[in-house]
Amino acid sequence: MVEGHRSPPTMSDVAAVAGVSKKTVSNVLAGYEHVSVRTHDRVMAAVEQLGYELNVSARNFRSGRSRVLGLALPELRQAYFAELADAVIRAAGALGYTVLVEQTASGEREPDAITRMREHSIDGIIYSPLAVRPGDAPALDVKFPLVVLGEPVEDSDATFITMSNADAFRDATEHLVRAGRSSIAFVGADPDGPVRTAEERLRGYRSALDAHDLPFRPELVVSTPLWHRADGAEAATRLLAGGRTVDAVVCCNDALALGAMSALQLAGRSVPGDVAVVGFDDIEESAYSTPALTTVSADLDRVAATAVDMLVGQLERGEAAVAGVVRSPHRLVVRASSADGARTD
Repeated sequence: MVEGHRSPPTMSDVAAVAGVSKKTVSNVLAGYEHVSVRTHDRVMAAVEQLGYELNVSARNFRSGRSRVLGLALPELRQAYFAELADAVIRAAGALGYTVLVEQTASGEREPDAITRMREHSIDGIIYSPLAVRPGDAPALDVKFPLVVLGEPVEDSDATFITMSNADAFRDATEHLVRAGRSSIAFVGADPDGPVRTAEERLRGYRSALDAHDLPFRPELVVSTPLWHRADGAEAATRLLAGGRTVDAVVCCNDALALGAMSALQLAGRSVPGDVAVVGFDDIEESAYSTPALTTVSADLDRVAATAVDMLVGQLERGEAAVAGVVRSPHRLVVRASSADGARTD
């Protein structure tokens, strides 16, 4: 040994100082839960005393896992997906995993991102697409841990985490009806045909109208190519240009709602005085818009933690994949954009 230079401590050194076996040290450092508190504390005290640094790369190589999860989502410039990524990264980090993020809104078929991500050394994937279509089922039936954030599709055994979109949109629409609104527009229908998320939200909207004996007016259902602010603004402008009587707008996400609200105000319509506005997702910006936006919250932190835990359960606890749907609760967050009694004549 070179004078003045000491070899780094080994796991065997930690075991000797702690008075336990090398296997026990390995179990403690791997987070194995069936270790007594006393033994855990002795091992960690020895680790600190010796300055032992775990060779994570070597441990992962031996276990056959990278401790990296993939997150495939459309685009990070949309606040909802950026906040989802943040929530997933925090949830994964708390369990000792890192996250590789892939953007899928590139003009290619979204499910192809699942195959692309498997080219990297990742243990499992959380897939949050713009839309899950019936033809996507084969791409979702894979032999590795996968959780899909979206409406389920028939003929797929994948795990889906979603809220009841129809119930959530019914609650949002009924809130507007109870506030005295009767000419309520729906913004965010898919121009290319049925997509489960938009379809389910439209079903909830129609259910609320039916429950209150309000007519369904197809001219108040506005399709948008995307769910961006510009699309919401353009949809609101179309509604006003068509001379339609509208006293409320319920939108498929907050970005559409913020865009619609801006266009309404620029056109001289007060919100909520002339037109009440409700969004969906409860992104952080919705609480700070003018007026603050009423929206449906799905609790992204809970969704992210559930998805990560399901993947880790398969990877570390040997749990079987859940084939089917896990429903996440929702709640309506009422703010000034739809405040009761704020309407003017």
